[in-house]
Amino acid sequence: MGEQREDLQRIVSTLANKKDEIVNFIDILKQTIRNVQVNSSNVFRELDKEFDALHSVLDEMKESMANTIQQERTEKIQALNNQLGQCSSALESSEELLECATTILNIKNPTEFSKAARQIKDRITACPAFRICLKPTISDNMSHLMVDFTLERHVLQALKFLPVPKVPEINTAACLVADNCVTVAWKMPEEDSRVDHFVLEYKKTDYDGLARVKDEQPWEVIDYVKDYVYTLSGLKFDKKYMTVRVQACNKALAGDYSDPVTLETKAFVFGLDDTSSHLNLKVEENYVEWDPTGGKGQEKAKGKENKGSGASPKRTSASRSAAKGCRDRFTGESYTVLGDTAIESGEHYWEATAQKDCKSYSVGVTYRNLGKFDQLGKTNSSWCIHINNWLQSTLSAKHNNKSKTLDLPITDRIGVYCNFDGGQLMFYNANSMELLYAFKTKFTQPLLPGFMVWCGGLSVSTCLQVPSVVKAFQKSVNGLNSSTCSLYSVPVMPIESSHC
Repeated sequence: MGEQREDLQRIVSTLANKKDEIVNFIDILKQTIRNVQVNSSNVFRELDKEFDALHSVLDEMKESMANTIQQERTEKIQALNNQLGQCSSALESSEELLECATTILNIKNPTEFSKAARQIKDRITACPAFRICLKPTISDNMSHLMVDFTLERHVLQALKFLPVPKVPEINTAACLVADNCVTVAWKMPEEDSRVDHFVLEYKKTDYDGLARVKDEQPWEVIDYVKDYVYTLSGLKFDKKYMTVRVQACNKALAGDYSDPVTLETKAFVFGLDDTSSHLNLKVEENYVEWDPTGGKGQEKAKGKENKGSGASPKRTSASRSAAKGCRDRFTGESYTVLGDTAIESGEHYWEATAQKDCKSYSVGVTYRNLGKFDQLGKTNSSWCIHINNWLQSTLSAKHNNKSKTLDLPITDRIGVYCNFDGGQLMFYNANSMELLYAFKTKFTQPLLPGFMVWCGGLSVSTCLQVPSVVKAFQKSVNGLNSSTCSLYSVPVMPIESSHC
């Protein structure tokens, strides 16, 4: 009976998952149909626009050529009319001379005839009819302005849709996720010299598989990528995965997107638990600031809440609520706030940056049982780096109410590396990635990030991966046995396991 129930439960779970996949795929198909309708309408509009542009070009060329023909016709007719006028004038002059010569032939007196003959001879010598060209100065041929569209007609008749670029293939083996950067590499299935650039798109997701149409964020676009590799830098890994895809583009159009590839973007994501913070601390998202007047106002607000409907403070998620554990606020001189997500295994990294005028602050980790009057590093269940800028500047490592002053430059940005399973807690100068101090112990309870601040503010950077330089250092450290811990670049404080 029990086995059958378990089998049936597995079947129900499998069917529920399959149903969810099918529903999601149906949403994808519906969205694809809508995209086809929209894209086809866009293509129709672009086609009309191209042909209208072609007609416009032809109309402009026709008008220009017609103007050229008209201009040459006008010039030729003008020249021929000028020649015609000259010929008409010469004809009138020759007719007049002919009439005069005929009249002179009828003169009987020899003296008068001789005189008249000499005069008509002089006039005939100067007559335009004997100097005029009796050949048209302008040809009537206009064939040099004829247009032959045979070649262009063949080209237009051969007009086809442009060849679409092939679909790129993402080279998963060459993709790299490190230092909150994602390097994406791809290749073309065959060489295509017409490819002008690529478009890379990415989006964060919590799903390792098909994208959820209703739940997913829009694609972020990186356009005009000229190379076959691109690195997205300075990312905040607040989701479990990142999905990427690429499309190739020529001068006129883009091809289809590549199959999307989902890359794991593992990072430690947490916020500040404002329900744990000292009343003199003002917490806003991942920023905490000491407020000497905040206690009274917040005490009043807290009293009103308690007298109200009894509604609990707003929680970010069920898992984070469990991590908070509904603990008391810190009080007294413990100006502390904890993270809202516990570390129970694995390797994690985060950073804290102090304001320039911050007088005193601590960055570290603690078990949940840190008392409301306790300070980081003053119990056997908490570890921290403490920086004091009051009167004189000091940097020290603290645990179990013991303090070790470090002769190192003061930094305003501290990186924390926690290897829970390996029992390693390391603090870095996050500006130079120089190791400040390292604790070696065995963690027996879940850890919470802890921060103390007095007279100033701290910005906490989460969603960060373990930096490559830290991983490289860990490999070198892990190669040493427990008897050679002194080979660390800075002193290591071995700590006995705590059972608090």
